Amino acid sequence: MYARDDKAGSGGGVSRRTMLRVGAVGGLGAALTGARGIGLPYLEEKGLLSADGAFAATSMSLGDLLFYVEAFPTSPLILSPFSDALPIPRALAPVPKLQYSFWSKPPGPGDGQQNSLGNERHQIWPSSISYPDPIVYKIDLRVAAHSFTSSQVLPIDAAGKPAVSFDASGQTYAPGTVRTLPASTIYGFNGTFPGPRINAEYGKPVLVRFENHLHDNVLGLDRQDFGAPDWSFLTHLHNGHTAPESDGNPHYCMNYGPKSLGYGPGTFCDNLYLNWPAGGDDREKQSFFWFHDHRMDHTGSNVYKGMVGLYPIYDPKNGLDMGDETRGYRLPGVRTNHADGSFDVDYDVPLAFYDCRLDDGVTTHKDMHDGLGEFPAAKNPAAHPEWWGKTFFKHFPNHGFVGDIFTVNGTAYPVMEVKRRKYRFRFLDASIARIYEFKLMSSTKGPQSAASLGYQGDELEGQYRIPDGQQCMRFTQIASDGGLLPWPIKRDSFELWPAKRREVIIDFTKYQDGTPTTKGDVIYLTDVLKMPNGRMWTNSSRFSPDPNYKVPVLKFVIGDSAPDNSRIPTAMRPLPPLPSNWQSLLDNRLIFEVERGSGGGEVEWLINGRPFDPTTNGTSLKNPAGATPLAQQKKNSFNLWEIRNGGGGWVHPFHLHMEEHRTVMRNGRNVTGGDPSHPDDRSREDLVALDPSESVIVYRGFRDFTGHYVAHCHNLAHEDHAMMFGWEIVP
Repeated sequence: MYARDDKAGSGGGVSRRTMLRVGAVGGLGAALTGARGIGLPYLEEKGLLSADGAFAATSMSLGDLLFYVEAFPTSPLILSPFSDALPIPRALAPVPKLQYSFWSKPPGPGDGQQNSLGNERHQIWPSSISYPDPIVYKIDLRVAAHSFTSSQVLPIDAAGKPAVSFDASGQTYAPGTVRTLPASTIYGFNGTFPGPRINAEYGKPVLVRFENHLHDNVLGLDRQDFGAPDWSFLTHLHNGHTAPESDGNPHYCMNYGPKSLGYGPGTFCDNLYLNWPAGGDDREKQSFFWFHDHRMDHTGSNVYKGMVGLYPIYDPKNGLDMGDETRGYRLPGVRTNHADGSFDVDYDVPLAFYDCRLDDGVTTHKDMHDGLGEFPAAKNPAAHPEWWGKTFFKHFPNHGFVGDIFTVNGTAYPVMEVKRRKYRFRFLDASIARIYEFKLMSSTKGPQSAASLGYQGDELEGQYRIPDGQQCMRFTQIASDGGLLPWPIKRDSFELWPAKRREVIIDFTKYQDGTPTTKGDVIYLTDVLKMPNGRMWTNSSRFSPDPNYKVPVLKFVIGDSAPDNSRIPTAMRPLPPLPSNWQSLLDNRLIFEVERGSGGGEVEWLINGRPFDPTTNGTSLKNPAGATPLAQQKKNSFNLWEIRNGGGGWVHPFHLHMEEHRTVMRNGRNVTGGDPSHPDDRSREDLVALDPSESVIVYRGFRDFTGHYVAHCHNLAHEDHAMMFGWEIVP
């Protein structure tokens, strides 16, 4: 959080920084004392034999005394999973020129035309790169209601036993009473979750007017105790190659534009997405963005409350990847152009994964943010029986925040009927912290609830298991964060970290042994990575697989055959070459280490020992050349950056804005030829997957724009509590 703001948000005359300093005084000493009681073998196994690690092992009890209660509800059991159809968002229609030209403040290239405040202009207008004027869209930020399932539910407790439940009127229901879930309150793009899907194309710029209507609560919905308390927003197209005024990042917006945490109620900003590859290099083209909130200090709560949208981007040049499976790479997709200027592509399906928890009405809400006076109407600490069955969120969890219900495109445990043909799926992890590992499995007996199998506590996460599940198909991966791969990769499974994207082809005509599928066959997209909290997984294919952890997330049912003109290509997008002398840059690289701070609270998560300060650029640790350079790069330059995981038994999905990177070294090894543990390292990415205590060196460019950007952990509880730094491109 903002390191200078000693008074903002304070309650009872005590500033947030003063409170945090008081809380930190006893923290480190208590941590060291507590570590001895926990047991050295356990600490060593979990990577906690360090000052910050020892603190992490004890701060849950410290936090209970000082700031918050580390308690999470067990969500009601969904009784009829895989009965709701998978929602597949259709393409949003653009605003006709005849309409937006008569807006009171129409979009344009002039001074003051980038936002409603009249104080910014677009750094590059499309005409300056010989592109056409942008296609204009309008998206409103709205308060709305969202239902995750139409199924009846059974309230259960952490032991998996029937539990008491409540409703908004104060009525209590006895254990064993089957209920209908109330809708949850969301802050959504156009009031939906996920928000709209914009199908974009390279060479055709897009301008999106994001307008804040979060003050208009026309349905009188209970806002609960999460979401930006001032109802502001800041939209980031992840990881669009954009100018900083359209990037949606706190380093820029705290100093320019709104000069605040975000855009407040009643304001708008026009984010211009040029759909132009970095440096004008076709090899830098990407294929799947998403847009989400990036409001300083409340990114996690705003994203969790619904601020997620989809932005597939196609490449019409030579028909290579334009959604037409008869041309170019012939990837699955049948395109339909609409009269309103939008287009949809059948057999090309985005899948946004998101885990949530629903309130049980008895868990105490006691969060450090309550002490800051951000949600006075909640009157926390308190239990909230009136919120039973609605989304529960904790801003400041000691071990991170994960949900126990898994959703796809906003629906819990959906079903999709597929044709007997090939499909392209675009995977996105829109979760706060959860990492998934997906396999395609068949099951004779089908899903059984974890509670009915005798599981309790964290083992109830995911709600269902397929004990007899067996892998039956393989994925063909065709893209990662940075777009299409040089060639497809056959995968038995793949990990999906927060904010990462993976694109795969699934051939529903046959199983992996060559046996043909038949109508009515069922395949489950199954998570096999057990992650009981936001710290890291306990079991995965790479580390101690758990044969009993097989959580079905999405059910595919084979339908009729359909024409299929698609192919699995042997070659796709070539990589931009690495310079032959890239290793000569090693001595002067910039080095950033992510770590847990010993002070806790608003300075809980640090980079190079410092919390995020939006007024300054970050500073590198001392590099082999003996320098500590600022995070400041010349326009159109390239450099090596090293990102280190400082330990404590955490994993960190670390995101660098504005351009993709290439991983060149991992743990001191040259991985330009590939790494079996991280096969995507050979592709372009925008997120560094940092295993515990890992070090990764990336090669990246800083092209086309100047200005302020950020880099941060995409475990959003970490980002919101200072694990971010600003950096800048200068002329």
